[in-house]
Amino acid sequence: MERWQHILKKSLKEADQISTVFDLENGKTDKVVAEYPAKINPYFTALIQKKDDPIYKQVVPDEREIYDDVGVDDPLNEEGDSPVPSIVHRYEDRALLMVTNQCAIYCRFCTRKRLAGKRPISRKMVRRGIDYIRDHEEIKDVILSGGDPLILKDKVLEEILEKVRDIPHIEIIRIGTRMPGALPQRITKNLCRMLKKYHPLYININFIHPREITREVTTACNRLADAGIPLGSQTVLLKGINDDLETIKELMQKLIAIRVKPYYLYQADLTRGTDHMRTSVECGLDILRGLQGHISGFAIPKFIIDLPGGGGKISLLPSDTVIEINEVEVIVKNYENKIYRYPQVTPIGNREPWK
Repeated sequence: MERWQHILKKSLKEADQISTVFDLENGKTDKVVAEYPAKINPYFTALIQKKDDPIYKQVVPDEREIYDDVGVDDPLNEEGDSPVPSIVHRYEDRALLMVTNQCAIYCRFCTRKRLAGKRPISRKMVRRGIDYIRDHEEIKDVILSGGDPLILKDKVLEEILEKVRDIPHIEIIRIGTRMPGALPQRITKNLCRMLKKYHPLYININFIHPREITREVTTACNRLADAGIPLGSQTVLLKGINDDLETIKELMQKLIAIRVKPYYLYQADLTRGTDHMRTSVECGLDILRGLQGHISGFAIPKFIIDLPGGGGKISLLPSDTVIEINEVEVIVKNYENKIYRYPQVTPIGNREPWK
């Protein structure tokens, strides 16, 4: 058994364990954990500095999870876009292949709370998913997800990667994971040697708060990057955790420093059990506005809403950036609130010097 597996084996899972470690009232988390499983591994537990801090809120069960009458179990209608149990096929040229229901930690804001730690995904289901991908030549891009694909043993993960890579029409493989930040010990040299055999391979990592960027995380991300794997980040905007400009700015700067490209800043999904963690959409737009001009453009993520009911992802920008568009010019406002005019393209014969 590898070191990361020993660490994972010592995770807090039972309600009474969690109550003891975090000095919670007996029985307070029983109903929550019965409905939505908990898992907090020792590495991530050690990042918690005090009760209700930004790390604590991400993983410690909260009574409000079971009294949420706003969210729904499957907010993105993934099951409606699931032709076989392990596949979500929403966009024509790409498909999501769910390979496990397990994670190194169970995030309380997870969009798949209905599945995580509850509905097993068998190897037979994964094989059916791979068969579906093989039978649909329009699919060029496969995202391994779950759960967290990197919780699988190297041998099992490689079997999946090998089978997907052998499909002639697959051009890109992506892995969605939180493992480098939640249990960086999992990112071993052996894992990286194996992964680099399946290029082009991309990894998107969930990072939520700048305190997650530790020495161990830096080592893990450097190993992946040194294996030639492009790394991107996906961050969910969460109330009382990272819903302010300075926190997001610090996180994005730290990610760039460890060779992770900020990719998405997500508005939280309408998942049952997470309503108390959602922010307003204006909050995300304000943060995006505040980043512009004050941090490298390379470090600014897209602000995304994954539309309820399976409408797909859309990118939002502050509406006051573009003041007016007409046949002559585009009038815009920059990060200093100064007004600028950009000339539209006009026929050659009608052009005049721009003033």
